[in-house]
Amino acid sequence: MSTLPCYFDYAATTPVDERVIQAMVTCLGREGTFGNPASNSHAYGNQARQAVELARRQVAELIGSDADGLVWTSGATESNNLAIKGIAQSAHGKRRHLITSTLEHKAVIDTVRQLEQAGFPVTWLEPDSQGLIQPQAVSQALREDTLLVSLMLVNNELGTLTDIASIGQRVREHGALLHVDAAQGAGKVSIDLKALAVDLMSFSAHKTYGPKGIGALYVGERARPLLQAQMHGGGHEQGFRSGTLATHQIVGMGAAYALASAEMTEEVERIGRLSAQLRDGLLQLPGVSLNGDLQQRVPHTLNICVDKPGFNAMSLSGELAVSSTSACNSASSGASHVLLALGLTPAQAGSSLRLSLGRYTQGADVEKAIAVIAARLNSQPATFW
Repeated sequence: MSTLPCYFDYAATTPVDERVIQAMVTCLGREGTFGNPASNSHAYGNQARQAVELARRQVAELIGSDADGLVWTSGATESNNLAIKGIAQSAHGKRRHLITSTLEHKAVIDTVRQLEQAGFPVTWLEPDSQGLIQPQAVSQALREDTLLVSLMLVNNELGTLTDIASIGQRVREHGALLHVDAAQGAGKVSIDLKALAVDLMSFSAHKTYGPKGIGALYVGERARPLLQAQMHGGGHEQGFRSGTLATHQIVGMGAAYALASAEMTEEVERIGRLSAQLRDGLLQLPGVSLNGDLQQRVPHTLNICVDKPGFNAMSLSGELAVSSTSACNSASSGASHVLLALGLTPAQAGSSLRLSLGRYTQGADVEKAIAVIAARLNSQPATFW
């Protein structure tokens, strides 16, 4: 019997689906598809390239894009860097202004800060009280010299959903480009890049039951002539990202996204029922409130504020694997920048928990989470801010 705590940190990473592992294994060993996909003079390379292109089509099918619009990367962090820096480096003349928000993943925030220090003007949008970046706020921030807007589809700490359809139309009408970090959205919400006014979109495999170390960047027609490569040395991936392709990881991402295409509707409904059970059970407890909008969100992630001293993720770590902030903040002991942007005090942010559900979450897990948190609340005296 496992002694590990019950897992509620799917937003940090997901276990690789066994079916994905089997697909990856076919690329390993002497009998596997081990060739270099760039070796086009023999069967081993051609076999590997065919596996890579099948995976590209599998990813494209989930997100409603053409396969040739996808560039393989090492994950969403690299995709975000390539998208933002790659467009910024093409800036000539008047358009140099960047727009993003204080809610973004650190892979976007730190990248934009680096460009700001290099002289790019930046507008940092603040969320409303429910943790949403409203389309009107983007419209008001757009300037004559705006080059790029970068916003996430699903917030990694709150689970809130950004209205990128409306925002994309406004940005496109203005003549700027829109980049969307969809690491937390793929496999959870429907994405149709043929219909959305989105120019660049970042993806990661390990948030969708695929392996770590592989991701992709969608590059639309408007962004393609502008995007500058950040890694050089061979001109792979249409010149946007050099380096030998990791066939087994790419095949794993393709398999994971193919499973999401086939199973997302049923899976989201099931997780929605579990999430509602978890939310209702937790919000009935004294001193517990929800961080972020109640309606405009994915069901997979809940973030609660608990009005108890000393209450945090570490106090539950023996029984529940939950987070106080996102994994991207793990190197810092400070409070979540997302929760502070919502207006929470450092104490409130420190006493907040992110519980994220996934493919292997069961009803018994939800019942245990409610019971464990209730027991901790009953064992500690209350204090009110």
